[in-house]
Amino acid sequence: MRTVWVLGDQLNRRISSLAGRTPDDTRILFVESTAKIRSKPYHRQRLHLVITAMRRFALELEAAGFEVDYRSADSLASGLAEHRSEYRPPTVSVMEPMSHRMLELLNRLDVEVVRSNQFLFHYEDFATWAHGRKRLVMEEFYRMQRRRLGYLMDGDEPAGGAWNFDQDNRQPPPRDGRNWPSPVHTRLDELDRTVLSELPDSAVGADPDGTWATTRRAALARLRHVIEEVLPIFGPHEDAMLSGQWSMGHSLLSPYLNLGLLYPDEVCDAAEEAYRTGRIPIASAEGFIRQIIGWREYVWGTYWLWMPGYASMNELGADRRLPSLFESGETEMRCVDQTLQAVHEHGYAHHIQRLMVLGNLALLAGVSPQQMVEWMWASFVDGAEWVMLPNVIGMSLYADGGMMATKPYAAGGNYINKMSDYCSGCRFDPKQRVGTEACPFTSLYWDFLARHRDTLAGNHRMARQLSAADRLRDLAAVRSRATEVLELLEAGEL
Repeated sequence: MRTVWVLGDQLNRRISSLAGRTPDDTRILFVESTAKIRSKPYHRQRLHLVITAMRRFALELEAAGFEVDYRSADSLASGLAEHRSEYRPPTVSVMEPMSHRMLELLNRLDVEVVRSNQFLFHYEDFATWAHGRKRLVMEEFYRMQRRRLGYLMDGDEPAGGAWNFDQDNRQPPPRDGRNWPSPVHTRLDELDRTVLSELPDSAVGADPDGTWATTRRAALARLRHVIEEVLPIFGPHEDAMLSGQWSMGHSLLSPYLNLGLLYPDEVCDAAEEAYRTGRIPIASAEGFIRQIIGWREYVWGTYWLWMPGYASMNELGADRRLPSLFESGETEMRCVDQTLQAVHEHGYAHHIQRLMVLGNLALLAGVSPQQMVEWMWASFVDGAEWVMLPNVIGMSLYADGGMMATKPYAAGGNYINKMSDYCSGCRFDPKQRVGTEACPFTSLYWDFLARHRDTLAGNHRMARQLSAADRLRDLAAVRSRATEVLELLEAGEL
């Protein structure tokens, strides 16, 4: 009897390695690696989600008649070796993994690697699309995906008369005190409690509260909730941030897509159908589908195209260690406090909090890209190397020198003030750039522009910002304040 090895982010009967397999000819292997679990200070909810979902999927396959060998081992390699020693399967098949280093491991372990079907555009096809292009542009990729897949298309034209409604989706936070959709919850059971009791002491963050689904059935329930309750209001305020509103109008589906509990086509199919029946507006449908068939698949493709060298890139020479506030959560900066509180409580922060609060702070402060990747990877329920490397190295920290983003996503306190209510009640003033009351983001922003002026001078998208920095009469004082801010960050006193 042959073996199909199911990895922890392939938790769906649709995976290509299980195609055509039956209980009569296939045994299923799962391996929990204690070395992997202890390799980082993972968020408790991240570990709980992955381990519990693996165990539940194993039970689902057993209920379908498969013989399942579910084992804990020191490493994935030792778990496979133990399985082979006990069962002596003629072949071991496994679907392509999500990470470059895991693929290298599988190639050393003499297993049959089956082409992945967890994305709508395989990374080899992405490499073909990218070949010969002077520059990769996500919008071009996205439009190709729309045409190829047929989502939100009216014949040869985009539905609603435009390819992209992003300009409609950048409104500041509403001030009407509206009730945002509450995430669906699942009551924790004995298996949940068992997994939690086994987590290592190195795990961080709050225990799960049932927000994150650990079965496909529960993930599908979340998808229905998103279509019915969330997407109708998603769109206009997707870049906004509000105190005490950690999820707002965001789908929270990324963990299920990344673990295989949901597949991208079924998610996009549901959004398309809801738009066609008038239940969600075009701007919300387009913005949501763009995140999946555009950005998510683009990140996946660039990860495989640029690895392994991409992981070590550091174009701006950023070498400052990760400030202790990322781990302690203790800070007087209200925007950072609110975001880190969401990470602690839920293992999650939405994309603008990640990019324009946490990533922006790391960029302006010159934090090591590799340290930031490690923290993001460990701290989020949807964390994975293929996700975090392009998003941190490329989008957040500009460590690739512009391979991913056309300019650094650097901003001072005024941006955060415009797109959130965080500055209200904060002891720092986003309009001040010098003095003890000056917003650290504002001081660091102007210092960042001055510090990297020569590097950024050739980027036409930075010309206006650099010109504004040149005209500051108090730039020397601003840079002196920025030095104080960096010292406070280093000392954990900001």
